[in-house]
Amino acid sequence: MSQPLDSRQLRAFSILARTGSFTETAQELHLSQSAISHSIKALEGEVRCRLFDRVGKSIVLTQAGEQLLAHTEKILAEMESARERLSELGKWGHGRLRICTSTTACQYILPAVLREFKESFPQCVIHIEPGDTPDALELLIKNRVDLAFTLEPREATVFDFRPLFEDELQFLVSPTHPWARLGKVERSEIIRQKFILYTRTSYLHEMIEQYFESEEMVLPTSIELGNMEAIKELVKLGLGVSILAPWVAQKELAEGSLCALPLGKRKLKRRWGILLRKGRRLTLAPETFIGLCKSVVENFQLAR
Repeated sequence: MSQPLDSRQLRAFSILARTGSFTETAQELHLSQSAISHSIKALEGEVRCRLFDRVGKSIVLTQAGEQLLAHTEKILAEMESARERLSELGKWGHGRLRICTSTTACQYILPAVLREFKESFPQCVIHIEPGDTPDALELLIKNRVDLAFTLEPREATVFDFRPLFEDELQFLVSPTHPWARLGKVERSEIIRQKFILYTRTSYLHEMIEQYFESEEMVLPTSIELGNMEAIKELVKLGLGVSILAPWVAQKELAEGSLCALPLGKRKLKRRWGILLRKGRRLTLAPETFIGLCKSVVENFQLAR
């Protein structure tokens, strides 16, 4: 495999082709004429053909030189473009931020975060990948996202977890449900309910399953959905009971179309936070994003 051509030699070649003068080329590059002459000879040796012919006191491109010049101009243009793009990344507000988060957090928490973030970094391009915690871990491993707003992984990982807030899972029922009228859950009635739960492959479903196994119960699931909004609508219609964090149904709880009740004496809590690579030095943009997440969740009524 041949070695790539030296970019400094190509630059000298390009300028010499344009000026037709070793003197002018040397002046433009702040080098000596002998340095330019040596650079061109080295380039000719590398490509194994003569690039210039002398015609009197001037020099002109050979046919091989004309072909190389066409490629050289493209190469130098690409290099200049790359330099400009990299320079842009260092400017205030430029660059990109790739985030993975659940659709729930994306709907209820991220809008406020992104609104504030865009005021400080208007030129920053934001890519959002929807996904639960297992998806976030995979995307981080493959370096397809910079950070993830997600639940704390069950097991130790190669990533840092910066906790943001803790929530509690509760029963959500229609206001016409007997539990809503009583204001409490009848433990003996739990296994007689029809449950509308989030998709089985999620951390949420697994946490619920493990919780009730420890309570020596198996919940009879009638419907599984991967959409929180659809789950809430079915519960409002009285088609079953769900288990979600109350902040997901903040609007419905406030208007009285849903009621939240504790699972029992023992609470089922989760921790949300930011996942990112260990030891990774963050730039100002992702650090600002994390700070805004903390600020927003502190003001968000997550426990209600």
